[in-house]
Amino acid sequence: MDKYGLIGHPLGHSMSPLIHKKLFALSGIEDYSYDLIDIAPEKLAESESRLRELKGFNITIPYKTEIIPMTDKLGESAERYSSVNCISNDNGVMTGYNTDCDGFLRSAELLPLGGKVLLVGCGGVGRMIAIEAALHGAELTIAVLPDSVKNAQLVMAEILAKCGNASVKICLVNEIEGGFDLLVNATPVGMYPKVDTCPVSDEVIENSLSVFDVIYNPIETLLVRKARALGRTAVGGAAMLVYQAVKAHELWYGGEFDTEDISAIIKDVEAEVEKMNG
Repeated sequence: MDKYGLIGHPLGHSMSPLIHKKLFALSGIEDYSYDLIDIAPEKLAESESRLRELKGFNITIPYKTEIIPMTDKLGESAERYSSVNCISNDNGVMTGYNTDCDGFLRSAELLPLGGKVLLVGCGGVGRMIAIEAALHGAELTIAVLPDSVKNAQLVMAEILAKCGNASVKICLVNEIEGGFDLLVNATPVGMYPKVDTCPVSDEVIENSLSVFDVIYNPIETLLVRKARALGRTAVGGAAMLVYQAVKAHELWYGGEFDTEDISAIIKDVEAEVEKMNG
């Protein structure tokens, strides 16, 4: 039996078992296990032998950087972001990947990532989205709260180091001006249970032609609802969550999936989130 799992701390409720069960089923794989493995921070180093028994595993907060010394090599995206959320164990060789990147790009492939992009927030996944937008030729504006300006400046410097001709500027959230082809929310504003909050003003939403929200709970954030009410294309985070898992299966054993099947899993995840919230 091939063993897989998700490591993190604390794990709490996770959509990973549901998603991976459906992906294994689509691949016709029955002889496997996928476990939630909650590892306390002081126990991570001593867990290496246990983790090396797994065929592959996913990594969530707080171990996306802490896991790197345990890998034998890194894929290109993991090197680019110094962040690993998936490991494939090929005959004892542990290779770390960043499939969050793939999840975002695949779920946002119909959005104008290379246009005028407004990114709200730049920590964690926001940093990755900022760099990807710049690499796609975006005219990028990073909007943050005052206490995150220094972090935004670091991300801006990183972008310019990787892509010297990139167009990047920083502003405060309450000082956003102009129109945008794409508005991306990479903050937790609007996440369950505080579902009545929105990261930007109605005016900013009106001045944006499309929206991507990394939040998947609730399925339709206030930001997404407002954008759709204006007739804008708006994508929530459930697709990104599923597609990063799809990439993991491609890496683990060469899994191949139809778009229709993945769309069905996204709907299953959305239904599960709604049921979970009552």
